[in-house]
Amino acid sequence: MRKLKLEELDRVSIDEYKSAAKIPVVAVLDNIRSAMNVGSVFRTADAFAIEKIIICGISATPPNREITKTAIGATESVVWEYIENVSDAVSSLKNDGYTIAGIEQTDASVLLTDYTFNTEKIAVVFGNEVDGVSDEVINELDVCIEIPQFGTKHSLNVSVCAGIVLWELAKKYHLA
Repeated sequence: MRKLKLEELDRVSIDEYKSAAKIPVVAVLDNIRSAMNVGSVFRTADAFAIEKIIICGISATPPNREITKTAIGATESVVWEYIENVSDAVSSLKNDGYTIAGIEQTDASVLLTDYTFNTEKIAVVFGNEVDGVSDEVINELDVCIEIPQFGTKHSLNVSVCAGIVLWELAKKYHLA
């Protein structure tokens, strides 16, 4: 066994990626404090070919040195936009026919392992590292999804959370 070299991975160019089909998934970043977490979500979004990222509130936007460090070029391939108010972003996505799923622990959340992604277009809202999804958005969500956890901590890093959820969606669209 040997590791493959970059040229053996048969990756598409940025131009080919931009014109390729994307899965109808939008990641909404709700006041993410760490630019490195934002960059990590860009990299994951590129890996799974999601439609776009909407960055809201205090979240850093490209160009940003910390985003660039963790995104490793994904800010050039992934479509993104900045909408200051997360409620405005959610309302716009709802008007465009997206199901809005908050990734949050609530009294009505559904475990990721039990949730069936049966909608054509979905937007997933990932919340602030300390406060989670903004209170102003909770009542606008169609569903809250919670990642099962079995240890002593009650949360995951937001970029890890995004990786898990976006992978589940990628499986639905790419592997179905």
